[in-house]
Amino acid sequence: MKRTSFITLTLLTASLLASAQSLPKTGNDFGIWTDIAVEKALSKKASVELEAEYRSEDKMKQNSRWAMGVSGEYKITKWLKAGVGYTFIYKHNEKYTYHYDAPNKPNYSKPNKYAEFWGTRHRVNVDLTGSLKLSDWKLSLRERWQYTYRPEKTIDQRYDFDKDKMDGKQKTYKAKSKNQLRSRLQVVYSKKGLNIEPYANVELYNAWSLEKVRYTVGLNWDFIKRNTLGVYYRYQDNSKDDDDTRDTHILGVSYKIKF
Repeated sequence: MKRTSFITLTLLTASLLASAQSLPKTGNDFGIWTDIAVEKALSKKASVELEAEYRSEDKMKQNSRWAMGVSGEYKITKWLKAGVGYTFIYKHNEKYTYHYDAPNKPNYSKPNKYAEFWGTRHRVNVDLTGSLKLSDWKLSLRERWQYTYRPEKTIDQRYDFDKDKMDGKQKTYKAKSKNQLRSRLQVVYSKKGLNIEPYANVELYNAWSLEKVRYTVGLNWDFIKRNTLGVYYRYQDNSKDDDDTRDTHILGVSYKIKF
């Protein structure tokens, strides 16, 4: 049974990695992601968690996002658990429009107008995670449905590249919602008596087509009882993400307290 499960997970990993290679490459960015979380066990099978998060972008020169979330997990069986969560997001946005109306003009495909503003988002998710223990290794596959709602936003003006000044006109960005399926395959090395757990994972974002891929390697360190410090490196391929098409290198730090 274990051998069959291992072969299945291996084939799934190869399939996801092959799909990830189909995304085209774009410009790169670098950012820092940090989060702190508090987890409370309600029983042997159920727990709740409160998390706060900060992200930077544009080579760490720009604050990118602040977020607060609450989530819960329930262990259905020894190898299967379910989760649900809500996240409030306050995000920095940059919007460009381009000249595509007249191919014969010299400004064709060049920027027309630019807007920069902060906006809110509401996100809910439901997931199932299956896991398999093989000696000191733990393999898992998480399938997460994620729904994000962005309310309507009106800004006072945008920058006009043609006139080299602000246009003085209000612009309204309509409300928008998005469904995504996030598929994450992960391997963790967990040896009894060792308080450090290295891990690696790949996660695919699908919204009718492949939009984004995350590759992550990191480790979690239980340096004090019920306290875990995590560090990781992540490469995020945003090639078809409508929010940001820049590929991103990320250095992440996390801290979790369990009660």
